[in-house]
Amino acid sequence: MTKLTLSLTLAILLSSPTPAYADNALASPNHKSEQDIIHFLNRAGFGARPGEIERVQQMGLSRYLDQQLKPNTLPEPDSVKQAILCDALDKSCIELFQKYGRANFKAGKNASEAEKKAAKKEARQNFRQIYEQTATARLVRAVDSPRQLQETLVDFWFNHFNIYHKKGLDNVWIGAYEEQAIRPYALGRFRDLLGATAHHPAMLFYLDNWQNTKAGQPQPALQNKLAGQTTSPPSAKSKFKGINENYARELMELHTLGVDGGYTQTDVQELARVLTGLGIPARGGGGGQGGLARRQRPLLGPGVMTPRAMARRAGARITEYGGDLIGLGPDGNGSKSVGEFGAYFDANRHDFGSKNVLGHRIAGSGEKEIEQVLDILAKHPSTAKHICYQLAQYYLADEPPASLVSKMSDTYLKQDGRIDKILETMFNSNEFWDPRYINAKFKSPYRFIISALRNTDSHLTDPTATAGYLRQAGMPLYGCLTPDGYKNTQDAWLNPDALLNRINIAATIGAGRYPGVTTGNITAESLADTFATRLSDQTSATVKKTPANQRVGLLLGSPEFMKY
Repeated sequence: MTKLTLSLTLAILLSSPTPAYADNALASPNHKSEQDIIHFLNRAGFGARPGEIERVQQMGLSRYLDQQLKPNTLPEPDSVKQAILCDALDKSCIELFQKYGRANFKAGKNASEAEKKAAKKEARQNFRQIYEQTATARLVRAVDSPRQLQETLVDFWFNHFNIYHKKGLDNVWIGAYEEQAIRPYALGRFRDLLGATAHHPAMLFYLDNWQNTKAGQPQPALQNKLAGQTTSPPSAKSKFKGINENYARELMELHTLGVDGGYTQTDVQELARVLTGLGIPARGGGGGQGGLARRQRPLLGPGVMTPRAMARRAGARITEYGGDLIGLGPDGNGSKSVGEFGAYFDANRHDFGSKNVLGHRIAGSGEKEIEQVLDILAKHPSTAKHICYQLAQYYLADEPPASLVSKMSDTYLKQDGRIDKILETMFNSNEFWDPRYINAKFKSPYRFIISALRNTDSHLTDPTATAGYLRQAGMPLYGCLTPDGYKNTQDAWLNPDALLNRINIAATIGAGRYPGVTTGNITAESLADTFATRLSDQTSATVKKTPANQRVGLLLGSPEFMKY
């Protein structure tokens, strides 16, 4: 059955035209037909659970969309409430660093090889614990949460503002990043989302802005200045050797303007200067100047001031986490300001010279420069076009119609980048209901497995197998190494090996043998009723020839289910 199903699926996906669909291209959220509702649930969420189509048909799509646009009004089930009660999501970046960071598990210089090995193992176990907590929360929410639009947007925006969980400190900050910088802003203003990611330690570490320092800046500057010492050039081992353009480049190319957004390499260089000094406190894991670590304090000789004393001499506000001085608040000498998520701005590493970004003069004013340039980027027409194209590609088609991108971009500019209004424009557009775009998107591995679980009324009891499938399929959660995130097009995911893997998973789910999952009592007929298109003649004929106990699995591996 596997070879036959694979051949059938490949043939239909690669050669057949878009499946026929009832002529219903009106721009209205009030469609009542089952196919309209299924189309909407497949795009605005990860597919319909049993009974959901009828419920939405009763309430109407307009009211359903209103609810989805206000996710906090929808109560979460107990499974979700339980999954999100974990350190990975609850603790601040500073707390996570202090409890789970690698520095806490380093063996001493005189430690034996066995002790060093044990310390490394403990650190790895801590990283694994944080990852499993984060992955569990994401997967359970995607499968069980009624806030389906928010869940698809978390998937979309995390990928848009991608970070890699295995890069250094992001091992322990990955959950905090999604929970603090992505999820709360997924349906709000794009500018707020942009600002949250720009000020989160996980992003600053991933794209190296914590090292971004004005050219020739000696280190450490603040402690030496306050102690009355002279500064010297940075040592060969210093991480702060000057301008680092990594974040500035991706901020323009990926996060806002897009690769053809009209910026130049000079703009990247100038933006990097604006971003100098935005980093991570020393005890927050960044190695910055936010205060000396405890193990360093005994090295201070007689008459040399402690970090706390230096702060008091400067008249600075002291910010503490867990008893360690990690940042010095803004004062007349312009030292440091710890932000909401634990990142900080160090004026001593900032380039106060005048800059010119995208034709805008940015006067040297310190931290205010960053907010000014984020405003410029968020309001730029190229950003509107880039963001709206990405959203339309995710929700509608690999090559979304220019007419829809234009409508969404207009809404972006008129509504100050409000994501909820942009989505309303898309869902109410003629293009969204155009038959050419029904069931026209090939599912990513993530969308495939989540929709398979939802459509079969399954619930996760242990997400290990699901996370393992995503690794096998080349889409591990939080595992995209590059900042451009995972691709969202058919070309990226449609190949024979991937299809065979999906078909095997589908058969296992259909047989009720998928590890870590409880599956509802679903028949092939009830499952087929959740498809946005009628089964093709080829699929129908194959289903009829298949034993009844294998039909659900076959339908989950069918070409109709591979798309949304």
